[in-house]
Amino acid sequence: MNAWATGDAPGQISLVRKAIPIPGPDEVNIRVVACGVCRTDLHVIDEELKPHLAHVTPGHQIVGTVTTLGERVRHLRVGDTVGIAWLRRTCGVCLWCRSGRENLCPNSQYTGWDADGGFAEYATVPEAFAYLLPETTNAAEVAPLLCAGIIGYRALSRAALPVGGTLGIYGYGSSGHITAQIAQAAGATIYAMTRGTSNQDLARSIGAAFVGDASAVPPVKLDSAIIFAPAGRLVPVALAATQRGGTVVLAGIHMSDIPAMNYSDNLFNERDLRTVTANTRADGTSFLQLAQNLSLTPTVATYPFESVDTALSDLRAGRASGSLVITM
Repeated sequence: MNAWATGDAPGQISLVRKAIPIPGPDEVNIRVVACGVCRTDLHVIDEELKPHLAHVTPGHQIVGTVTTLGERVRHLRVGDTVGIAWLRRTCGVCLWCRSGRENLCPNSQYTGWDADGGFAEYATVPEAFAYLLPETTNAAEVAPLLCAGIIGYRALSRAALPVGGTLGIYGYGSSGHITAQIAQAAGATIYAMTRGTSNQDLARSIGAAFVGDASAVPPVKLDSAIIFAPAGRLVPVALAATQRGGTVVLAGIHMSDIPAMNYSDNLFNERDLRTVTANTRADGTSFLQLAQNLSLTPTVATYPFESVDTALSDLRAGRASGSLVITM
């Protein structure tokens, strides 16, 4: 099959030939229909995340059709439409797995990092970590929900945003614009701080009360803020923008170094600083149901499979707004 794979040096990715994957006993093989492009893919390709598998195929926001079943698969059937997300496998027996916090499992594995992902014609996933989707699924619109959406949903749940509160979003890309719509549906007012005129225009079109560059100071104090941009310099900026008792959530898997902060200006008065680490399957199930109830539709720019490298370059340079999706 055709697949994109990382190279021998950071930043390299190329179109190669790989064998069609054979699913393990508890896995299914799927024919990929669409795969979202995530900043985490750049972190894998650029080796900002430590490599786990040489020449891995990135991509972890996958929608596809089941083609082959492992011998222990019991519920999925050939022809089912499924989604594959970042979290691929957990141990199921550690403290965190047994307490409903499988996203913190120290033995967790991830799609497009520990195993080949969706920038390929086929991919595998354990049955227990596949999301069964309706047959009528619009693959290009649903693909970004499988990471950008789920992580945004978890970040929002950790943001302690009061009903009708003010939410700052730093980095109005794929996750940012999806999360904004969830918060707005609950009555929140959005303040978007982001680089790039395309993302700024997108924020305005979705009804942000304020739009500025990444380090802009919003005109009101924020109840909560979520930082999607992988820029540590924004942490003290966001904390300073929140009011007493406010919460700032760091939603990325990788971030540049956070500069020294002043305790009184940035953290005092019971401001909370929180992080997000992957997601649980329960997060995914709850979010996908919510997205269906809200008829949530991300703004999507599609690229053909042969242009994965172009999509990654556009994401890196901030040339495209909303969610980028590879279609087969």
